[in-house]
Amino acid sequence: MAELPTQARVVIIGGGVVGVSALYHLSRAGWTDCVLLEKNELTAGSTWHAAGNVPTFSTSWSIMNMQRYSTELYRGLGAAVDYPLNYHVTGSIRLAHSDERMQEFARARGMGLHQGMTLDILGPSEIKAKHPFIETHDLKGALYDPADGDIDPAQVTQALAKGARDLGAKIVRFCPATGVSRENGLWIVHTDQGDIRCEIVVNAAGYYAQRVGEWFKPFGGRTVPMMVMSHQYLIFDEVPAVRDWAKAAGHKLPLLRDVDTSYYLRQEKNGFNLGPYERNCRAHWTTPDDPLPEDFSFQLYPDDLDRLSFQIEDAMARVPVLAEAGLARVINGPIPYTPDGNPLIGPMPGVPNAFEACVFTFGIAQGGGAGKVLAEWVTQGATEWDMWSCDPRRFTDYTDHDYCVAKGMEVYGHEYAMHFPWARWPAAPDRKVSPVHDRVKALGGQMGAYAGWERANWFAKAGDDVSEAATQTWNRAGPWEARIREECEAVRDGVGVLDLPGFSRFRLTGKGAGDWLLGKIAGGLPAPGRLTLAYFPDARGRIVTEMSVACHGPDEFTLITAAVAQWHDLEWLRRDLAPGLSLTDQSREISTLIVTGPEARRLMETVGTEGDLHLPWLSHQDAIVAGRRCWLARVSFAGELGWEIHAENAAIPDVYEAILKAGAKPFGMFALNSLRIEKGYRAWKGDLSTDYSLLQGGLDRFIRWGKPQDFPGKQALMAEKQAGVTKRFVTLVVDAGVADAPYMSTLWHGGQVVGETTSGAWGYRVGTSIALGMLRADLTAPGTEVEVDIFGQRHRAVVLPDAPLWDPANARLRA
Repeated sequence: MAELPTQARVVIIGGGVVGVSALYHLSRAGWTDCVLLEKNELTAGSTWHAAGNVPTFSTSWSIMNMQRYSTELYRGLGAAVDYPLNYHVTGSIRLAHSDERMQEFARARGMGLHQGMTLDILGPSEIKAKHPFIETHDLKGALYDPADGDIDPAQVTQALAKGARDLGAKIVRFCPATGVSRENGLWIVHTDQGDIRCEIVVNAAGYYAQRVGEWFKPFGGRTVPMMVMSHQYLIFDEVPAVRDWAKAAGHKLPLLRDVDTSYYLRQEKNGFNLGPYERNCRAHWTTPDDPLPEDFSFQLYPDDLDRLSFQIEDAMARVPVLAEAGLARVINGPIPYTPDGNPLIGPMPGVPNAFEACVFTFGIAQGGGAGKVLAEWVTQGATEWDMWSCDPRRFTDYTDHDYCVAKGMEVYGHEYAMHFPWARWPAAPDRKVSPVHDRVKALGGQMGAYAGWERANWFAKAGDDVSEAATQTWNRAGPWEARIREECEAVRDGVGVLDLPGFSRFRLTGKGAGDWLLGKIAGGLPAPGRLTLAYFPDARGRIVTEMSVACHGPDEFTLITAAVAQWHDLEWLRRDLAPGLSLTDQSREISTLIVTGPEARRLMETVGTEGDLHLPWLSHQDAIVAGRRCWLARVSFAGELGWEIHAENAAIPDVYEAILKAGAKPFGMFALNSLRIEKGYRAWKGDLSTDYSLLQGGLDRFIRWGKPQDFPGKQALMAEKQAGVTKRFVTLVVDAGVADAPYMSTLWHGGQVVGETTSGAWGYRVGTSIALGMLRADLTAPGTEVEVDIFGQRHRAVVLPDAPLWDPANARLRA
């Protein structure tokens, strides 16, 4: 057993597959002075009892990338580190009972093709050819993934450990970390065997991650947003028919996933492994009478099969030979969950030189990719793929214990459920509400959650179907469609009002604030009384974030950004804030109303606005609206004449009521999405992400190459400009059918994938389907025809000129 060193560059706390993979990838990056601490033996947490499935499937671009990388790594890992691995690449068949599920599979297939994978859609007869024991009479089809399979969790962890050790990293087993402290810019990790000083700490403690996370609270941390579920899978004895088939075929059966009934079924030796995800699920360690034990290494919960009866019976009907097998063993172990089911990989919010690689629900499948991502975060400060889906900063201050338990149980019970664009998963609502929340709901607001903030997606009228069942579609049509159209037309022809709580809002002040800010953004700063969009690149010239910058004076600015970006952007600003500058977060104190449409000025006059309503577009001012003090910004994400009204929470109800009484029509987020896409306005972490550079994003006009201040990524962008940009942001009009292009639909030309959509919607002002996306640069000339794969069907699309489709001269904005 290795002795504990007194210092290291990085200390990783936790010896499951993810922590060990992080150590291996750090070592491969040349950071060999790294130490992993494990309180027991490697794999003692969720890893040892994991089923070991290794899928690539996801409808998240970043998760698919991470899982695909894992499969590629594992295939060559044994030979690379000289360690035996039982890795069975069997392929998998995901069964579909509905047209909607087939649409989801078609979308995933397109994403997989874009990433170089050979996913395929199967008809019922083709399913039977690959899995002779299955009943297919009630199926629509399936998705086949030839790269899927299963691996021994202990072996893959030990192989990664051997690879890390061979490169010089150290693993200290049976050495519990007991806390951390900080001294002279270094971390001191305390253990039962002594202290170890390091530059960087990684929390990879699995289902103990929340306990470890508490150690970092004195240094700016927060409670890790997670909970723990009980997950069972069943091992069945040998089935002679399976044994004989596998012997004759020379390989195992492909893994089956009946995602509509919610279980997987795979061949285990010559029997079966059945893993359900049941709706009547159970959480553990969530109440005072069921506390998290000090040590649960290599332990399991008691069997609890009654709640699995539906899935067991269905699996036996789907694969009748399963009923011939005796039940050999039940595995019932702890699996950690975040509120959205994705892990936490990246900077620990609020804490310097600390990272998280924890709360993995599918740690074996994602472990290889997670190690790569974590190592990139630590060694380079950025990742190859935009990993916002897993970034710990995506959760902010609304994820208390009850929220995490409720959402974790919801995600577990819907593990294979489809994430329809019109649907809301209802658990744990109303974490953050606007000052007029009840009024918005009384007006018919059908609410959605945006970083915990409740906002109306659309406004229903009496008799509209607002059931969950109505939302279970990828298609455009539904009870919301007529209402979205009415809301967009009201903004086009009259005036609409949107209650928009939750903007992330920061106040930057202090001598030299303007010069400091200029060194962070690619463009310039507005004059006092004006505002502009500013883009923050990283060292590669990629798009980190977008903020609206309002100048109150040379040393006083308001920075406004997306609700979900609050912790991310605040950390980006604070991490090297110049001495003497002050940055305050006002996100909770002030709320926002958007008033927009050609009649917006008349309405603002009607409600008694005391201010200059003829100040130009991109101006701002203090004013009185409906008798309440406000700050008016002359901008509109809807692309019409309008204002953002920012006011303290207590003032918002009076202002909102006066605006409604003056004739404004309430509109929601679905309408706003349609309106902004018609204008080609980008959305953060969709159209704007670190997957793209500023030049690829079509943001050239926001770059000031000659300004005195250098900015991050300037050299990279200059080199890219000289070499030629390989792909470009485009707006497309699409001959779509019943559905618009979702995020990451593939773009085709000449039988090749040539790009991807970043968002899409129906434009109700222009009467057509629109997609925003990234396209190979040589195809971006206006009028070029490409095809968009929308749920498996290719639709003609035409590249538009580099201008908004609606009001290309911005005459309505400037009115």
